[in-house]
Amino acid sequence: MRKSLFAALCAGLSLAAGVSAAEVAYPPVVDYSVLPPLGKVWRDANPYRGEAAAFAIGRSAFNQSCARCHGADAATNAAPAPDLRNLDRGCRRIQHPETKAQCMADNDAWFAKSVQYGKVIVGITHMPPWRDVLPQDVAWAIQVFIEHQAQAKPKP
Repeated sequence: MRKSLFAALCAGLSLAAGVSAAEVAYPPVVDYSVLPPLGKVWRDANPYRGEAAAFAIGRSAFNQSCARCHGADAATNAAPAPDLRNLDRGCRRIQHPETKAQCMADNDAWFAKSVQYGKVIVGITHMPPWRDVLPQDVAWAIQVFIEHQAQAKPKP
């Protein structure tokens, strides 16, 4: 009884805050043929870090499919969904190369899982799953774009 009451309360609060219980993933229209093809099996780490073409592709895809919730150009913390520029904040502070590489690998794993499976909290879909909508090539390009925006984010 308590669980269902709590779930109903959370659902009501989420809907009142403008979060839809039926978020839908729409694929961006981007040409990513200039990127090295990755295939269907998701990589453990972002293979496009440092790839110049990935930034532009990621920006276009982000603004078509992610900006509605995460803000245009991932350049605001006023969007209804989390500010993705904070995604690798902890890793940026690490100086030791091996520790930093492990942190980035953990970050990549979290990003890949979030993109593929979405975010469902207390039965409410806050982010739809993208695994059948977004090729990993585009997802990793989006992460390259987000990481660039994070580095350009003004310091408080």
